[in-house]
Amino acid sequence: MLLYSNKQNKERKDMNNVFVYCEIEGTLVQEVSQELLTKGRKLANTLGVELHAVVAGTGIKDKVEEQILPYGVDKLFVFDAPDLFPYTSAPHTDILVNLFKEEQPQICLMGATVIGRDLGPRVSSSLTSGLTADCTELEIGPYDDAKSGKHYDSLLYQIRPAFGGNIVATIVNPDHRPQMATVRSGVMQKALYEGDCKKEVVYPEVSKYVSPEAFVVKVLDHHVEAAKHNLKGAPIVVAGGYGMGCKENFDMLFQLAKVLHGEVGGSRAAVDAGWLDHDRQIGQTGVTVHPKVYIACGISGQIQHIAGMQDSGIIISVNSDPDAPINKIADYVIIGTVEEVVPKLIKYYKQNSK
Repeated sequence: MLLYSNKQNKERKDMNNVFVYCEIEGTLVQEVSQELLTKGRKLANTLGVELHAVVAGTGIKDKVEEQILPYGVDKLFVFDAPDLFPYTSAPHTDILVNLFKEEQPQICLMGATVIGRDLGPRVSSSLTSGLTADCTELEIGPYDDAKSGKHYDSLLYQIRPAFGGNIVATIVNPDHRPQMATVRSGVMQKALYEGDCKKEVVYPEVSKYVSPEAFVVKVLDHHVEAAKHNLKGAPIVVAGGYGMGCKENFDMLFQLAKVLHGEVGGSRAAVDAGWLDHDRQIGQTGVTVHPKVYIACGISGQIQHIAGMQDSGIIISVNSDPDAPINKIADYVIIGTVEEVVPKLIKYYKQNSK
């Protein structure tokens, strides 16, 4: 399915650069931003343009550059001023809107995080641009608009599940710039860039981009809780779905994960049923994982769930339904109920693991 906007911008440049908005916590650049820098570099190479990044915070000068530049950044804009951290909507919106008016980027990427979901719509609305949320893939490709008769050589394909996950939609924005997309943490994989790039750093004067009124909101307290588990980084993930039957049966999965030194996740159906905490949900509306081994127990394999684990190294499906959709992408399929299969797996690995 291909969705598009046929609104027209007044004037735009066709070969401008790719931008990534980098989130920080204190002076630590968030992993989702590094993942998007890796993807942004690939998009920029395809388009033959530069990758630029922007970061805003307090006391970050000379502390964030080496966390950003190695991912292939040609130019980094560092906005450093009091009250830019913790994040508040107005100053960060001013920075991006006014910077983008100057730089005229063709693409802007940001994380589908609490911050990204607040900032992205504000920026896109101010610039009368399009925004596609929770993309699972980003590509560059041509587009022919049958309605206007126009041909576009290099648009950003913003790919995401739509209509409740029943289809995968490819969304394009032919005429509005920047083409904006948000992506969840873990969907893309970060990698240091081995090619050549300029690695230029500039420190703009914040007062030229942000109005004094933007700082009217002050954050009185900022508290971040550490994650209770390492689901996204686990080499082995044992996941359960609605086919687990009840909350008590997830105890078996925690036992199996402990033996395998892995983590436990689940489908949205299992989370909605109250059998598992929401922060363990895997899929389009949860966490995206890339483990070496993914054991799916009682999971049917709806497209929303597949989007969050399809890049796993080895996929093992334990399911009583031989026709379950997840079996089509699994490397190994065990036909049987979780009550009979999982205890045998636990017993085997207890006996044979070192």
